[in-house]
Amino acid sequence: MNLYLVTGAAGFIGAQVAKKLINKGNKVVTVDNLSTGSKENLPRDIRFYEGDCQDQEIINQLKAYQFEAIYHIAGQSSGEISFENPVYDLQTNAQSTLQLLDLARHTGCKKFIYASTMSVYGDTENLPVTENLKPNPKSFYGIGKLASEHYLKIYADQFGMSTSALRLFNVFGPGQNFTNMKQGMVSIFLAQAFQNGHIHIKGSADRFRDFIYIDDVVHAFLKTEDIMKPGEYHNFNVCSGIKTKVGELVNILINHLEKDISTQFEGSTPGDQFGIYGNPERMHKIIGNWKKTDFRDGIKAFVESVK
Repeated sequence: MNLYLVTGAAGFIGAQVAKKLINKGNKVVTVDNLSTGSKENLPRDIRFYEGDCQDQEIINQLKAYQFEAIYHIAGQSSGEISFENPVYDLQTNAQSTLQLLDLARHTGCKKFIYASTMSVYGDTENLPVTENLKPNPKSFYGIGKLASEHYLKIYADQFGMSTSALRLFNVFGPGQNFTNMKQGMVSIFLAQAFQNGHIHIKGSADRFRDFIYIDDVVHAFLKTEDIMKPGEYHNFNVCSGIKTKVGELVNILINHLEKDISTQFEGSTPGDQFGIYGNPERMHKIIGNWKKTDFRDGIKAFVESVK
């Protein structure tokens, strides 16, 4: 039995990762400020610290533990919100990473797995995007995540830790937050449809994304820990490799809802990428290939869970 720190376990992805680790017979500690998460999401038998990961008082309390690995999943996760409060975004995404890396180093924790983002790439015509592309983030959110990736590499190169940054594309699935209307394209559209019978899409129907189901993302996190070795740093896309237009997503959602839903394409979001989808080859090379959830099957499961 091992002990893990999974930050953000009251949130969408963190809760699922923590639950899997506990189901395997491990113990888990979490830190979450409940800004977008909920106590109801916390797995049973988890040790919970309410607060910010960048709070030095909480960091000091975590020094009492010897963690097998740290999964740093907490953080402000909206490009739009990062423009409203860039300092808070920097604190939750970059400062917290640096402080937790330092905690790991001084407590002997050898593995650090980080939830990064496709937002580090910005807009590019080189699609599907590979990890060799020079990052060019266009939001404060993307900048903070990219800074954290550099911190991870330094701790691997200079201190012999094993660190990995998972560049998550558009994650969706059961458990996604329906109250946060500024993060999670699929959940935003579904929440609008259920609550208002109307979906307001900011931007063109021709915008496109790479959607990946929550179960596949959790699998990628756990498999990453299995392959990590001292002194190694990895970063890789966690994506489906499939280009899906926003208009197509909306149509699929409406078909599964089986009721009349009106739509409106109007407005824009600061720092939003017009279109991006990823190349998953490095992910497969590092952690292995597996049969990922089909997009339409994932949407169906998500809609049914909400119904």
